[in-house]
Amino acid sequence: MTEFHNSPIIQALKIAHKASTLSTPNPTVGCVLMDEDEKILGAGHTQAAGGPHAEVMALRDAVARGNAVTGATAYVTLEPCSHHGRTPPCCDALIAAGIKKVVASIADPNPLVAGRGFERLRSAGIEVEVGSGAAEARELNIGFFSRMIRKTPWVRMKIAASLDGKTALLNGRSQWITGDAARADGHAWRARSCAVLTGIGTVLADNPRLDVRLAETPRQPHLVVVDSRLETPLDAHLFIAKRALFIYAAERNDAKKAALEALGAVVIYLPGPNNKVDLSAMMKDLAERQINELHVEAGHKLNGSLLREGLVDDLLVYTAPKLLGIGREMAAFGPLESLAEAIDLRFLSAEMVGNDLRLQARISGRDQF
Repeated sequence: MTEFHNSPIIQALKIAHKASTLSTPNPTVGCVLMDEDEKILGAGHTQAAGGPHAEVMALRDAVARGNAVTGATAYVTLEPCSHHGRTPPCCDALIAAGIKKVVASIADPNPLVAGRGFERLRSAGIEVEVGSGAAEARELNIGFFSRMIRKTPWVRMKIAASLDGKTALLNGRSQWITGDAARADGHAWRARSCAVLTGIGTVLADNPRLDVRLAETPRQPHLVVVDSRLETPLDAHLFIAKRALFIYAAERNDAKKAALEALGAVVIYLPGPNNKVDLSAMMKDLAERQINELHVEAGHKLNGSLLREGLVDDLLVYTAPKLLGIGREMAAFGPLESLAEAIDLRFLSAEMVGNDLRLQARISGRDQF
């Protein structure tokens, strides 16, 4: 982002980040209104679904500051919408305000927009420039782009492991391999996701809540459980946080389904081979339920299945400065016949979080869509 250092688009991107835990399932967008003297007249970011978008918030901010925006330039990190959804078109608001020019990072992949916003602005006599900060804006909304283009969520697998790659002892004990700072950072990643996914093995072994408690968030992400035989206990801690809970099963048990749904869960039957949940079909179903980013916190078996079926995009690995020896691995898949069969990754970042090392890696080619 050095090429855009201190540019209005970079300022808009920084503002957009403030909506990363708020705007889902809408994209995370920032907008800055600036006059010819490069004075900021107003700024804003997308609000919760059903609330104003970034452009409207920036216009309201300008009014609150007592600034007129006629003839101003709007710097926005995503193409302004041109359709009536939960809110009116942002294009209409910019046109009505007398904006002279719009500088946008990237086109909206939503088929309901997809260039129509730019056309509408140009038809109204507004100059449109596209491309500044495009890579950053797309990465910020990688889940939204994935859902709109691939029709599946962006799947990020979080793992806490020892330096020798163990996530638990052979007896299953894993609390706590990493330290307080890493756990809090993990909760921040939960907060930005649309949903957290786990497996029934984790539910039965740990009885986790899998909500956000160690980071500030205006909402709790949805929860998804892969539970082929509908073994989720009715008194599981999963029900403590009031949020959407989707349980995917393979074997029919309509009595248990009714009991779980009485507690607020939604049970979906998606049988696949070997009486297991069809994980690929589950991803498509989650996209239809408007899940952009899916944050996986599961055991080695489900992790292995997701990786083996090519359903993982990013890995978020917290590595503790410990050696556990014989224990449970990060993901159970293979054995491979040759090194050529290995899952290739590209490291995105390496950063110390407390005493632990956080590694971000991406499955090679997963972002080429």
